[in-house]
Amino acid sequence: MKPVIAIVGRPNVGKSTLFNRMTKTRDAIVADYAGLTRDRHYGDGRIGDREFIVVDTGGFEPTSDSGIVKEMAKQTRQAVAEADAVVFVVDIRAGLSAQDHDIARYLRTVGKTVVLAANKAEGMVDSPLLGEFYELGMGEPHPISSAHGQGIRSLTEAALARFDFVEDEPEAQEDAPIRLAVAGRPNVGKSTLINTWLGEERLVAFDMPGTTRDAITVPFERNGQKFELIDTAGLRRKGKVFEAIEKFSVVKTLQAIADANVVLLLLDATQGVSEQDAHIAGYILESGRAVVIAVNKWDAVDDYQKQLLQRSIEQRLAFLKFAPVMNISAIKRQGLGPVWKAIADAHASATRKMPTPVLTRLLLEAVEHQTPQRAGMFRPKLRYAHQGGMNPPIVVVHGNSLEHVTDAYKRFLEGRIREHFKLTGTPLRIEMRSGKNPFDAKA
Repeated sequence: MKPVIAIVGRPNVGKSTLFNRMTKTRDAIVADYAGLTRDRHYGDGRIGDREFIVVDTGGFEPTSDSGIVKEMAKQTRQAVAEADAVVFVVDIRAGLSAQDHDIARYLRTVGKTVVLAANKAEGMVDSPLLGEFYELGMGEPHPISSAHGQGIRSLTEAALARFDFVEDEPEAQEDAPIRLAVAGRPNVGKSTLINTWLGEERLVAFDMPGTTRDAITVPFERNGQKFELIDTAGLRRKGKVFEAIEKFSVVKTLQAIADANVVLLLLDATQGVSEQDAHIAGYILESGRAVVIAVNKWDAVDDYQKQLLQRSIEQRLAFLKFAPVMNISAIKRQGLGPVWKAIADAHASATRKMPTPVLTRLLLEAVEHQTPQRAGMFRPKLRYAHQGGMNPPIVVVHGNSLEHVTDAYKRFLEGRIREHFKLTGTPLRIEMRSGKNPFDAKA
């Protein structure tokens, strides 16, 4: 399971900029998805082969500057408590403040690996100003510049130093269970839905204890298909029966999404699409997970509210337009059957094999139908395509001058490939790889 780094610190010390630096390697993957919010509070990062999740607790900060620890949002404290490491950001130019001392006092009580980041330290690596931050009792401060990207790698490596990374898991077998995570903000009905599922006679739950750090998973079977439900709703065991309690944990949600094959994103029909819904949806996309959207409490809204909700989903979750939207009532057990089919279809799409000859034929037919735009002297030449991965499916296109292929043209290609292979509920990534131009080396 990916380790989680939580970034904490008082307002305006550069937490968001540091977050953007630590997750920047992932930005290009989702840059061309319309409507994807850029002010995310959580994302994926990578150093070499090591992948991790970053949580910017600044997204949960109170607006008031007074009594910062007392007023720290519950989600911030929970994220810190559940993270594997904490990066505590201070401002070297502003110096130590009472708020810094308050936060340090709080962090000493949580028993976590804490790495102190002295931000805005451009050209101040050996500055005597670093000395005063030893007062915080957090060890040696790491001078960094989030704005200029200085010191970020060594800071991240220090945060990850105590974490054992395992080698990539072997490829899943064809009969392996579908790993399913139910994600959603508090009180959308996750626990009701899961308890309804686990209470069904056709759905048999088996006992599999989770360790303190690993998420609890509940294996079960439905209509001959094996599943593993990854806990995001606070599963508790009462005797031999699992029961879900309504609980929201940012860290557990992110880890479950990263660990899942398919994510069921649960929305509340009575509340519409919130900012938190959009953030969770953005992370699902960034993680490349297959996704099904289920709108719970559909029976509790009138026709006008249903129209507003559908418009809200189309606008705020436009980047998930490939995901099927199912209307359900968990408490009344309405609409749950089609959800299972949508989950199975999404998983099948995410793991579909796409032969090279078929992909290449689709590519050449697409070019014949619509030629990519010329960029100055260059017109992209698309030659052949092959599958570069599954879950999410990746199509690699080879040719010349492919850096000039527009996002709009990539979406055009994506549409043709989706239509042919009947892909639903899964992101599809298209990578362009240009061959070397033999004339580049000539004067």
